[in-house]
Amino acid sequence: MKFFFDFFPVLLFFLTYKFFGSVPPEIVSFANQIPYVSIDQSNPKDAMFLATLVIIIATLVQNIVHYYVYRRFEKMHLVSLGLLIVLGGATIVMKDAKLLVWKVTVINWLFAAVFLGSQFIGDKSIVQRLMGQAFNATQSVWTKLNLSWVIFFIAIGLVNLYVFFQFGEDSWVNFKFYGLMGATFIFVIAQSVYLMKNGTAIETVDDSGKEE
Repeated sequence: MKFFFDFFPVLLFFLTYKFFGSVPPEIVSFANQIPYVSIDQSNPKDAMFLATLVIIIATLVQNIVHYYVYRRFEKMHLVSLGLLIVLGGATIVMKDAKLLVWKVTVINWLFAAVFLGSQFIGDKSIVQRLMGQAFNATQSVWTKLNLSWVIFFIAIGLVNLYVFFQFGEDSWVNFKFYGLMGATFIFVIAQSVYLMKNGTAIETVDDSGKEE
């Protein structure tokens, strides 16, 4: 559920971009009331700028809902929102899609830096902290899993730039939705399979004393 919750703003971005011509004119008119926003629905290139505005608002709502449900903010949600406001806002004002493209790469490289740093700071890497309550594994296994995430995030950041500059905006939007979500889902499954083969699940006990 959390996986899809995190990708919800991306879904709205994708749908706004793809169905830009079908967006009610009242919504575009309302968006144009925002300072520095100037979107012409008759110009297909402006689809990116309305979609960018939508993903900024959706990510803001995402943070608010997360706080309402869990009574805390997710740090990386806040980082993503901050980058969206800065680079997404600049994308809308300057009408330069490259700035939003760089946001995806920057956020993935930040993830890579955080995961790599966790190898040397604290007793456990991020992967071990997230999954250590469900599995027992050797330190070597946790290290490999954590470093594989570092490589994954770096690679996604590079592929993101490659797709945009080699294949154009429309292909990049498809990659942002289908490619990123698909690659992340497959990678998580691969990590889970590796951990099940090289670790042991920790059995939990419910209130009745039965093992689950």
